[in-house]
Amino acid sequence: MRKSLLALVAAGLMTTVTLTACDDGTDPGDSGDSGSATTSSGGTSSGSGGIGVILPDTKSSQRWSTDDPKYLKAAFEKAKVPYQIENAEGDKEQFKRLGDSMLDNGAKVLVIANLDAASGKAVIDNAKSRGIPVIDYDRLTLNGGADYYVSFDNEKVGELQAQGLATCLKGVKNPIIAELNGSPTDNNAHLFKAGYDRVLQEYFDTAQFTKGPDQFVPEWDEDEGREIFGQMIKQFPKVRGVLAANDGLGNAAIEVLREKKLNGTVPVTGQDATVQGLQNILAGDQCMTVYKEIAKEANAAADLAIKLYNNVKAPVDDKLKDPESGAYVPFVKLDPVAIKKKDIKSVVASGFVTVKDLCTPEFKAACTAAGIK
Repeated sequence: MRKSLLALVAAGLMTTVTLTACDDGTDPGDSGDSGSATTSSGGTSSGSGGIGVILPDTKSSQRWSTDDPKYLKAAFEKAKVPYQIENAEGDKEQFKRLGDSMLDNGAKVLVIANLDAASGKAVIDNAKSRGIPVIDYDRLTLNGGADYYVSFDNEKVGELQAQGLATCLKGVKNPIIAELNGSPTDNNAHLFKAGYDRVLQEYFDTAQFTKGPDQFVPEWDEDEGREIFGQMIKQFPKVRGVLAANDGLGNAAIEVLREKKLNGTVPVTGQDATVQGLQNILAGDQCMTVYKEIAKEANAAADLAIKLYNNVKAPVDDKLKDPESGAYVPFVKLDPVAIKKKDIKSVVASGFVTVKDLCTPEFKAACTAAGIK
């Protein structure tokens, strides 16, 4: 989410990796070698010709660099299937190159979390031309034609955010609400917005809230989010509620509010239940977040990919209509959960964050007060 002044630093070209495992004619899954190698591009791989995973970046959320790779790797290794997990580092051309490389190396299934529709579709089209199934992971590739989609109910995420914000604003008379939306090229950002706009509109229509500034933040970039929100608060100094699409953008808004001595007095939402977001809630600077249990999402995607790799039928009950193509995509839909201060201990209990990471010395007293030990 950068302006032209904050251009992304492109990651270096990722090279095709020669893996250390030898081809002795056996199935990689049965070779007895369950270890994984780090690829020259920083990803992980246990061999070619298996399941290829392309993640989008390491800036929009910590999940893409830490959580998703961890859970996917564990699932693939448990099933003893070869895999390669790479991150495009926000580079759309690199995203396409990774898809080409994985398919050229014999991938039997692709799992992709796109950066935008165009680069996602390019990878899907290439896979389709070779008869390789593709799973859209977390983000639907509009007009892409993926075989499956695994994600959370993203409109419900937005609804939970708006409902949480409304609760935190209870008793405040007709507050001005600012919306700091996600990336305009991420379909999920539009789904989140559809969810929270639907809830907020009822408050606008009944004059309980006043609609304020409303802007998307390119590439989910927190630096640009901070700049955008700084302009918002300058033009609308009486903003008293912030619907921020994720914890990173929420923190960007909180930093601006802190500079103006308004943190803790203006409720801010979030999403992803990041350590930073949870700490902001403990500090009283953030109203709530939305927990999407990444382990469940990763395991659902891995289970589906493993079945496809093993040529096992994978029926899916739900379907989602692609708003651009009109086609229905089989949809593995998961439920998100709203998290306020009283709920943080449940996120810790799930193992998603640790007490050590969350309850640093600065937040130790707040953790104790919240029953987190």
